[in-house]
Amino acid sequence: MEPVPLLRRAGAELLGTALLTAVTLGSAAMAQKLSTDAGLRLLEGSLATMLGLGALILLFGPVSGGHFNPAVSLTDAVLSRRGSGKGLRPGELGVYVLAQVIGAVLGALLVNVMFEVPAGLGTVQRATLPALVGEVVATAGLVLLIVGLVRAGRSIMVIATAVGAYIGAAFWFTSSTAFANPAVTVGRLLTDSAGGIAPASFLPFLLAQLIGTGVGITLAVLLFPHPRTPGTDVPLVHEPETVE
Repeated sequence: MEPVPLLRRAGAELLGTALLTAVTLGSAAMAQKLSTDAGLRLLEGSLATMLGLGALILLFGPVSGGHFNPAVSLTDAVLSRRGSGKGLRPGELGVYVLAQVIGAVLGALLVNVMFEVPAGLGTVQRATLPALVGEVVATAGLVLLIVGLVRAGRSIMVIATAVGAYIGAAFWFTSSTAFANPAVTVGRLLTDSAGGIAPASFLPFLLAQLIGTGVGITLAVLLFPHPRTPGTDVPLVHEPETVE
């Protein structure tokens, strides 16, 4: 079967990340409009993000792998260099990350339009030590989950459900409410809605996500050193048999 062209994969990553950003930020903005209780707002946002992320992985996974996250794409590239070499090459990784960032920016701008958010950067200060530790935990857990499931030979349906469930749970059990995505964090920088992030908190969150990615990769290699079936470890969240 012919591989999916890089341009088409990049388009899927751009659109998927844009929609994921819109789901994440839009649900937070809607929850703020509908609810005054902080716990209820968190519940509303986590449910929407959980369901939306799972659906997007199912939709775009057969095209691009359904990464929507530079941490996932970086993991794919790193592990493929160690193993079969069938994952993202350095140039492809750059294209994926660029598409994801552009998508996140477009998704954030769309939310600003839909919810009449004034133009400007985020103002929510988030970079406390507890929040940064929570962000390391959230990102590491996400990377470990995806690699573990892929290397165990799980189907894309199982992976999409598990990833959505994990992020929904991580909204609650991490002090950062689980951004766990550098591209979406860029989008959050560009909105002064409830889900935004202030410029002063932006770089610390990115650093925490990078550290979390490294921790997740290390744990995945230790716990799942080999895929159950050779060649199934890359690309992440991908079912090659569905490729035209």
